[in-house]
Amino acid sequence: MQIYLETDRLYLRHFTPDDVDNLLGLDDDPEVMRYLTGGKPTPRSRVEQELLPRILAYYDRLPGFGYWAAVEKATGAFVGWFHFRPREGATGTDEVELGYRLRRSAWGKGYATEGSRALIRRGFTELGVQRVFAQTMAVNRASRRVMEKCGLRLVRVFYPDWEDPIPGYEEGEVEYALTRDEWLQRQH
Repeated sequence: MQIYLETDRLYLRHFTPDDVDNLLGLDDDPEVMRYLTGGKPTPRSRVEQELLPRILAYYDRLPGFGYWAAVEKATGAFVGWFHFRPREGATGTDEVELGYRLRRSAWGKGYATEGSRALIRRGFTELGVQRVFAQTMAVNRASRRVMEKCGLRLVRVFYPDWEDPIPGYEEGEVEYALTRDEWLQRQH
């Protein structure tokens, strides 16, 4: 297992082609997908042909950025993933998006906060990141709490066009952010 980052309770490792079933198991849970697709699972063909190839391509294209499988140290179980990557279409790595998706069995244990804080720390101390942002539906209170616990603050509410609106879309999306300077001030 190639470990990218280690926290007290998690290993964050590179994905491999063998992770198809891990991704499917995560995206098959309607509650996990509630604020992403309205609870619809991701088809196997999409995981195999689009998602996993895109995840794997990050490791060579942008070392230090991309997606990581989260593995619980105590059990060795796959509990979800984190991403830390530049905004789609961005040319630099000074502003990156933080994201996470965890199995329901891992909810409420602080894993999202633990993994996110570790990625933020690495971004600001080793990767030259100047700003971290995260987005979710306004109604996704649990994800918003994780962002706040990581030191990100609400910077805007926006209303994207939804091709296939899901419950809660009418309240919009939120963006939270944290700059390197803000993070450094809090370290002292």
